[in-house]
This record gives sequence, structure tokens and C-alpha cells, in this order.
Amino acid sequence: MALAIFDLDETLIGGDCASLWAREMVKLGWADGDSFIAREQELMRRYSSGELAMEDYMVFTLSPLVGRTAEEVAHVVEPFVEDVIEPIFYSDATRCLAKHRAAGDRILVISASAHFLVSAIASRLKVEEVLAIDLEEQHGHYSGCTRGVLTYREGKVSRLRDWLHEHDETLDGAYFYSDSRNDLPLLQVIDKPHVVNPDPTLRQHAQQAGWPILSWR
Repeated sequence: MALAIFDLDETLIGGDCASLWAREMVKLGWADGDSFIAREQELMRRYSSGELAMEDYMVFTLSPLVGRTAEEVAHVVEPFVEDVIEPIFYSDATRCLAKHRAAGDRILVISASAHFLVSAIASRLKVEEVLAIDLEEQHGHYSGCTRGVLTYREGKVSRLRDWLHEHDETLDGAYFYSDSRNDLPLLQVIDKPHVVNPDPTLRQHAQQAGWPILSWR
């Protein structure tokens, strides 16, 4: 049995859950329409090019949640995942998950999106173990701040190493599937890295390193 680790956005699903959630918050009236979406997209473009400070993205996109309870947010996240996210699950991704389950592998999703989103989506894929960006709560309400090390770039490696220690696991024979150059720090410490629909920078690195390149639809 090995560890099979999956990125979420553009790897297991054909989209970015944080961007789709930003649009959902506008629909809910929690965020201010076109200006909110335009700023979110600007920050996401910087993420895609590897230039983003994730803290800046989180501060902005968490602002509509300030003062809301986790229960209030979960109440609207569940139908959002069912209506918006489930239709964009990659069939190839679900088959890969099934293959690892059949092999007895332990499956972990690790994502640079908020934990409440990632865990709800992973649950629909029958994956219960998740590492994602944790949010701070004060007096039972979201504060708009994050908590702990962010699961982004080198932060994914740090959080994963803590998780391995906590669960008495190792990376021996481990798999990791990702689409993004931002995951190179983690891909480089994994025994069996796989790139999925990679961005140009990651594709070039994978070709040079001889990593498998997958096209999931």
C-alpha cells in the first residue's frame, strides 16, 4: 500500500473551485458583482504565472465570509458542490482514484484552496483525508484570516511532512498528481510524480525529468 496524493483544481476537476466559489458568493449577494470577480481573476492570473502571494489572494477572497459561521457557509457550499463542481469532475480522475483504491493505496487530496471547499468536494469523490488552507475562527465566526502554514508551493511540502509524522506514514512509493508549476516543490520529493494537463512550465519540466504526462478529460 502506497500513498496516492492528488491536487484538486484542474487535476481532479476541470476548473478552479476558488474562482467558481467567488462567482457563487456574488450570486448569493455576499460579494460585490463585477468588481469582485475582476479582482479575483487578476489575482488568479498571477497565481497561474507563479507570481502570486497566496496570502493576498486569501485575504481578498475570504472578505465576504467575515462574520459568518462555518455552519452558515457549509449550508450553501453543499448545493454549490452538487450543482457546480460535480459536473466538472474528470472521468479519468475518478478512474484513477478507483485504481488506487483497488490497489489498497491511501488517498490524500492536498490543495491551495480553502479547507471548507476542498473537504466538501473531496467527500463527493469519497476521499476523506484532506490538507488545505485552514481558516481562523473567532467567537464562532470566520475572521477573514487563515491559520497555520498555507498549503501552497513549499507549504504543501511542510504540511505534508507534518501529516506524515502525525499518521505514521512515509513517502516510500508515493504518487502525486498535479497540473501546476506551483506544485514543483512537492512533485520533486515524490517517488512517482505524475503531471495532469500541465501548464507549459510544468510540461517542460516533466519532459526533462521523464515524468509521466497525463491528459485527463
